[in-house]
Amino acid sequence: MKNILSLLIISLSYSVQAQVAIGKTSVTNTSVSMEFETANKGLILPWTTSAASTAGAVDGTMIYDLSDHKVKVKYATGWKDLSVDTTGTTIDPLTNIDGSLIQDSANENASAKTSIGTVTSTPGILVLEDNNKAMILPKVASPHLNIINPAPGTMAYDTTAKLLAVFNGKVWSFWRP
Repeated sequence: MKNILSLLIISLSYSVQAQVAIGKTSVTNTSVSMEFETANKGLILPWTTSAASTAGAVDGTMIYDLSDHKVKVKYATGWKDLSVDTTGTTIDPLTNIDGSLIQDSANENASAKTSIGTVTSTPGILVLEDNNKAMILPKVASPHLNIINPAPGTMAYDTTAKLLAVFNGKVWSFWRP
């Protein structure tokens, strides 16, 4: 009986779909892998030394490139700048501290990775690996007005303008889906 129960639990665990809610008690949309609370907060992309040095990046990878202070997304043809050709900064306007200096002093764990969905060998810090689910970005009404002191690489969905908003450390850029 104990073996049958163990087999049943193991087989059921393989059929469970991974979904994550951040800042809320549960996912409200069954078509997503990850969903964020509705608040004046964004998702901060990983800061990389440069897009060119981002080893193994696959299509859809999004980063904040410290070499030119821009938000970028990887396509088959190369990296696309989402910062609308405006160079950003990692200098905090309130403290005048360069955030990249703080990051550079921290030890990176190269094997750190979180996967949601069917785990593969796709490189990345946070990888959503479902082939039939998506991620819903944090939803913010006018993020350029309501996210106070955003970090470079912050992303959110602007619910007022219905646009993707990305911050490069100086300005917000907006993209229509």
